[in-house]
Amino acid sequence: MSSALSIVKGSRALLSRSALREPVSFAAKFLLSQWHIRHSSHSPYAPMGTSSVTQRKKITLNSLRSMYKKGEPITMITAHDFPSGHVGDAAGMDMVLVGDSLAMVALGMDDTSEVLVEEMLLHCRSVSRAAKTAFTVGDLPMGSYEVSPEQALETAIRFIKQGRVQSIKLEGGAEMAPTIKKITTAGIPVLGHVGLTPQRQNSLGGFRVQGKTAAGAMKVLEDALAIQEAGCFAMVLEAVPQEVAALITKKLSVPTIGIGAGNGCSGQVLVQIDMTGNFPPGRFLPKFVKKYGDVWSESLKAIESYREETKSRAYPAPEHTYPIPKDELEVFQLMLDAKKDT
Repeated sequence: MSSALSIVKGSRALLSRSALREPVSFAAKFLLSQWHIRHSSHSPYAPMGTSSVTQRKKITLNSLRSMYKKGEPITMITAHDFPSGHVGDAAGMDMVLVGDSLAMVALGMDDTSEVLVEEMLLHCRSVSRAAKTAFTVGDLPMGSYEVSPEQALETAIRFIKQGRVQSIKLEGGAEMAPTIKKITTAGIPVLGHVGLTPQRQNSLGGFRVQGKTAAGAMKVLEDALAIQEAGCFAMVLEAVPQEVAALITKKLSVPTIGIGAGNGCSGQVLVQIDMTGNFPPGRFLPKFVKKYGDVWSESLKAIESYREETKSRAYPAPEHTYPIPKDELEVFQLMLDAKKDT
């Protein structure tokens, strides 16, 4: 506030009574513009998250490998924009995934197959600006990597260069091993994804648990071993019976990140919108989701209060406004009166 007052005081000579009939000078306009810039909610001098709220070191592949070797569970959460990436990072998540689930939770699409590469890249950049310490992963959307290993590598390079993430994720087992090898050979870390692969849910008959039979469990293991051999630094195990996921995890030499696969995995991932309760009542949630908060209700309550106070003129109260010295207000009133007379 002191800087604002000094600007106002510095402009008094420009707004003195002797200048009532003079046009507002360039200097006065500049001073006023500076006052508005410094007190705007969109001020370029105070972007959200300029100072880190955590003091931890940046998580790297070596950090994740160290956790795995020590048996320390790896935490991962999805994010789809700067605020969600910022809070995930501040909460100490080891990994932040810009998942294609943003198609539904952020873009209002029916399923993940609709989201485009350009849309994913936009959200990856946003999250990457916020996640200063977490290891970031960008999800390759359906249609951007299945045609050929070359197509997949081109897309992966775009995610690293344009999306500014540290690694990429793609779905599929043994059939995707050549593609994964192509990407990892080029020096891009790949997070695999086996078990239930949502992008292929139509061919799987819907969102169905995988590995519920001995043959099914063996298929998940074979897929996991194949993508491990291809160079994945870790893999998501989705919708697999807990016992099966635990046995597969023991057979592998890279971490497994479970989602609906029990606590025998090397780590866990959840969709942030789901676990924070940032959705209206009645929305379906998968069995494996634990609702840790009720963001929707808190947001609704706050916005309703704001609406009511605005309607009743209770907001903004005096403490939410900026003062002007009495003599300056008098000058302004004289200027207005003089303007009426001309």
